[in-house]
Amino acid sequence: MKNVAWYRMYRIVWMSIKFFLQVYFFQRKYRGRFTPVVQAKWERLIVRQATEYKETALYLGGLMIKVGQFLSARADVLPQAFIEELEGLTDRVPPVERDLAMKVIEEEWGGPVSKYVIKISDESIASASIGEVYKATLLDGRDVAIKIQRPGIERIIRYDFKAMRVVIWLAKRFTTFTKQIDFDLLYREMESTLLPELDFLQELQHGRSFHQRFNDLEGICFPIYFEEYSTRRVLVMEWIEGTRITNISFMELHGIDPTEVTERLFLLFMEQVLRSGEFHADPHAGNMMIQPDGTIVLLDFGMVGSITPAQTRSIIKAIQGILLDNDDQILDALEELNFLLPNADRPLLADTIRRMIHAYETNELSKMDSYVVERLLTDIRYIVRTQPVQLPAEFAFFGRALTTFVGVLHALDPNVDLLELGKPRILAWTRERATGQDSTDSQERFFSWLQKGAIPLQKAYSLLDEPARLRKLIQATTIEKVRVQHVFLDRVVHAVMGAISLIAFFAGIFFQHVWLATTSAVFGIVFLRSFYKKR
Repeated sequence: MKNVAWYRMYRIVWMSIKFFLQVYFFQRKYRGRFTPVVQAKWERLIVRQATEYKETALYLGGLMIKVGQFLSARADVLPQAFIEELEGLTDRVPPVERDLAMKVIEEEWGGPVSKYVIKISDESIASASIGEVYKATLLDGRDVAIKIQRPGIERIIRYDFKAMRVVIWLAKRFTTFTKQIDFDLLYREMESTLLPELDFLQELQHGRSFHQRFNDLEGICFPIYFEEYSTRRVLVMEWIEGTRITNISFMELHGIDPTEVTERLFLLFMEQVLRSGEFHADPHAGNMMIQPDGTIVLLDFGMVGSITPAQTRSIIKAIQGILLDNDDQILDALEELNFLLPNADRPLLADTIRRMIHAYETNELSKMDSYVVERLLTDIRYIVRTQPVQLPAEFAFFGRALTTFVGVLHALDPNVDLLELGKPRILAWTRERATGQDSTDSQERFFSWLQKGAIPLQKAYSLLDEPARLRKLIQATTIEKVRVQHVFLDRVVHAVMGAISLIAFFAGIFFQHVWLATTSAVFGIVFLRSFYKKR
């Protein structure tokens, strides 16, 4: 039943409608009196909804699991209780019958499986919502992994997208989420990121692209793909032995330092950002392996995102702002990336960012019972809900990838300092851009001096600039007061003129004066409409 198109659409759309109505009536019932007791009721409602979504996603599979993984990274849209319940939603589903999987291979290869391989495993070694993997041996003796698309999954995914379009249409018209997210752009991003997973030839091209871009990184390797055996629904790649990247006992057994592995992994992710282009959009522990000699293997390039050179520059600008303690530079970069709308409260955001960085640098974030951390998290939640802060749709999967990747890094090294790891590479990237990648000794000395002197210079500049900032604040406050007074007087004038026009209208009716009644009615409508528009 779960593979029937109309049934899937019904389950997805009805669940969404039910969630929207529950939230609407709850907020209507408790509007203006959000006490601790009401907050507890709200948390219970959200947890029930998240649990129902998780159970539905695991039952239906397909797009629902992918969307659930995406939603678990949307702190700007969903309550924390919902996100916590969705965390750990993995793309693991029961395998299809082996005969059905072999039939897919035969259809794609145009002949029996034995014509191309000596042997193939009796059971799949991995199974997900899009495809499953078997181990096989080619006629020339090479061991390979064969990824086979689940029968009928393309039709299921496309119907799930139709259901998502209905859900987004409902969300745009009957929820307040549109203030925080562009649903149309989000849908296009989901399509451009998830639909390519249905074409294994694109995954093959992505895998080769990553190999070409990062084959110079030490201790990183990618599987070889066999194009002559690969099709849209069957992907054949080199079989590589290894274990999950988070297998600490395996590393201890083979004398591998988890801290060193963490540094190499982080460098790999940094390079994906700094070199622009594509980034791995699903870097969970199952898609990364570690070999006995410490080599890291990156797998599964079905889900990739893209990042432009302009976005790379803005991301680095934000990181430099963090390293150089420059709040304005951080906020400018966030605006360039469309994370902040123009009317955001920059001083409030700067203060929160400053305290967040301080909490990270002083390791206060590891003390979850700390008053400082609790206040910081409260501030962040408040800002996300009240400020024009948004996660642009084009960064939806980047945020998800980053969150997943950081989780892997902390599993390897709980004490990892991402700022310290990133600082040398960021400075090197900046030096390359500043010197055209061909620096002289004098340029190197100047850049070194600039980096060392940047923080005190910035602080001195901030102190000298305080009077100017104060004048701007006073001017802005005065202008706002004048604007408010002007709007108030304008509304009063329109209200009075509208009232006079209505009195004249009724007088024209009473005295049977057609011209007076008609003219006053027209003016009354104009003035009153203008009055209500200015409210």
